[in-house]
Amino acid sequence: MIKELLFCFLLIYSSLAKQGYPVNNKPPRRARLQAIPGPGQPAPGPGPGPGKKWLTLSGMEPLVIAQGGFPGLFPDSSGAGYSAAMAMGVPGTLKYCNLQLTKDNLGVCLPDIKLDNCTNAATKFPQQKRKYNINGKDVDGWFPLDLTIDDFMKEISLLQNIYSRASVFDFVYPPLQPDSVFGIEPKGKLWLNVQNDLFWSAHQLNVIKYIDESKEFFVADYISSPEIGFLKAVGGSRTFDRTKTKLIFKFLTPVEVEPTYKEKYGDLVKKLAMIKTFASGILVPKDYVWPVGKDGYLQPASTLVVDAHKEGLAVYAAGFASDIFSSYNYSYDPAAEYLQFVDNSQFSVDGVVSEFPGSASNAIACLAQSPNPSPKIATTLVISHNGASIDYPGCTDLAYKKAITDGADIIDCNVQMSKDGVAFCLDSADLLGKTNAAMAFMDRSTSIPEIQPKSGVFTFDVTWTEIKSVKPLIQNPFQSGGLLRNPKAKHAGKFLTLPEFLELAKKNASTVGILIGIQNAAYLASKKGLDIIGTINNALKKANLDPKQQVLIQSDDTSVLAKFKSSAYQRVLLFTKPIADAPKPVTDDIKKYADAVNVVKKSIVQESKIYFSTGLTKVIDEMHAANISVYVSGFSTETLSMMLDFYSDPYTELISFIAAGIDGVITDNPKTANAFMRNPCVDPNSTAPFVFMPIKPGDYLAQVEPAVLPPSSAPIPPLQVTDVVDPPLPPVNAGARKDSNKGGGGGDSSGSAQQRTNVDVVATTLLLIGLVCVILW
Repeated sequence: MIKELLFCFLLIYSSLAKQGYPVNNKPPRRARLQAIPGPGQPAPGPGPGPGKKWLTLSGMEPLVIAQGGFPGLFPDSSGAGYSAAMAMGVPGTLKYCNLQLTKDNLGVCLPDIKLDNCTNAATKFPQQKRKYNINGKDVDGWFPLDLTIDDFMKEISLLQNIYSRASVFDFVYPPLQPDSVFGIEPKGKLWLNVQNDLFWSAHQLNVIKYIDESKEFFVADYISSPEIGFLKAVGGSRTFDRTKTKLIFKFLTPVEVEPTYKEKYGDLVKKLAMIKTFASGILVPKDYVWPVGKDGYLQPASTLVVDAHKEGLAVYAAGFASDIFSSYNYSYDPAAEYLQFVDNSQFSVDGVVSEFPGSASNAIACLAQSPNPSPKIATTLVISHNGASIDYPGCTDLAYKKAITDGADIIDCNVQMSKDGVAFCLDSADLLGKTNAAMAFMDRSTSIPEIQPKSGVFTFDVTWTEIKSVKPLIQNPFQSGGLLRNPKAKHAGKFLTLPEFLELAKKNASTVGILIGIQNAAYLASKKGLDIIGTINNALKKANLDPKQQVLIQSDDTSVLAKFKSSAYQRVLLFTKPIADAPKPVTDDIKKYADAVNVVKKSIVQESKIYFSTGLTKVIDEMHAANISVYVSGFSTETLSMMLDFYSDPYTELISFIAAGIDGVITDNPKTANAFMRNPCVDPNSTAPFVFMPIKPGDYLAQVEPAVLPPSSAPIPPLQVTDVVDPPLPPVNAGARKDSNKGGGGGDSSGSAQQRTNVDVVATTLLLIGLVCVILW
């Protein structure tokens, strides 16, 4: 068992050491989190916040309480999970144990009184299935009171109890007793939650007796329960020491009934003065503090925290999990949710119970109370992807304005051309998926293999006036996983022409640069008679941008970038598919055309079939050796955008990529990236007592039993010169422009003609059938 308990400490600490991050800084980290000194005392040292007093009951920083360790990655209540929580959490992180009792009245930490989906009890003890009445409800399954502690230690192993999470660590870790959880770190702190005391008592098991007899091995810092009778009994015990242990009344949902007083929790929350007579604090589902409406948006905060603090009750909020949707207000950034509870200028809860304690620690230790704006610490560029496209339809005025407000260093415009030659910003030439054009222009749908494999409604087949008539549509890249973006802004904003985009950037020249993306230049010139490069050059000249303003020209076509060789702009070569190796002959050729490359995340950190990283590629080193900057696209804040190694935490992902040496992040959520870059915790050499901690790609996968791994993916072949260098651009075909205009707004003229012919044949046939029917009738 000792091996399992040490596993995660060794894993994470070795990962940090390999990347040059400090791992022996626990004592000074604590100083970062102290409350503001009193009158006459020295001011606090360097840190991300101004040192103002927290709005908690004590004035100290809110506690991070690790529910079952780190169940976001490891099985709930496993030794590896608790070890990970201690390694990634702020000092003083509390280990939360849901206490269950065995047949011999000994304790074990498990997430649920039912063993079915959190252990292998059903397969190890198939004859032990029972039915019990728990708080008035009949429940079928396997239960801890039917097994001895020896049964647990010898036969039972833990499983991930949320099926959407990684199952590769199932059947690896045994359950732990509270004394083992308490001792995972030398100064271990423990929160013991007793959920079903009435049930245990009805079966001749005694929680208070167990706690008393265990004092030689551990003393819980906090004991919580949803049963008033139990808390009063503990508090009245002759052996209970209030100076060492705090009693916390745990609220269940408002409609559930407290089993000893027979009142709904929704009514008991109004009786805080009564609760103060037997408890020093309350633990509530987070919706008690910040309700979320049925539409997924925050409602006004309740007065619960303020009211409880007036009564001298601390308030702890539960239910935080980075991989479970909470509210659209947070734009899927877990830190934004924590800050809503601890740094909202009106109140602060006294602690958060989280299944991702690393994310809670990042928010409280690094991001809370940070001055805004603060100087940028990391030099890595923050480049928007279609503006702030996690909050508004991409490439709209609202998306770009929010990206600027959110602190993007560079805002991007992928230039598309309308049929009548208007250049405007849109992610791709296909209007489908980015607008509601499907209904308006389906008769324009064509198939153009040179552009994309599927059919589409292409901008160069539609006039600008027609494009302006459709509504932008917010993109939901993870909709299949149930993750939607800001529905209230589904159709908000308007598309900008290239001159309008440049004018917006010019107004913000002191803070933001621009990236101009060029797509399909060869096709537009030869097949549509549209000179996208000339149009962009003319727009840039007319914009008369500030010479100090950074301008990037991006394309996946080296012949396009060659057209800008004599300019002062930085040229970026785009790779839309993963690359894993760029030998020197290839980087030498890239350098002839580009100053930087834009690659997807999998080109830097490779991914296995089970969504864990397998390791770093050589791409950064190879590009840097050729003096080529590396920008990485694909960053967002939805949990499904990240590999499992990164704990569903965008800050952990960002620090891990920055530790690898990237030069820029291209992100749907510039606000999160900007907050990260401006925080002292981003600097591994900083004297700040807490830093963001990177994960070394591949370390977690190395701990997975080979037998449960799927076959490895075929390696990505190295780049060849032929993969990089494109043929020269064709001249602009003015005749193609005239033919396109004659087509009456269709796509490829031959395809449109064939489509119209087919429609005419069908219509004629139906008309003839109708006439025959009339005659026969």
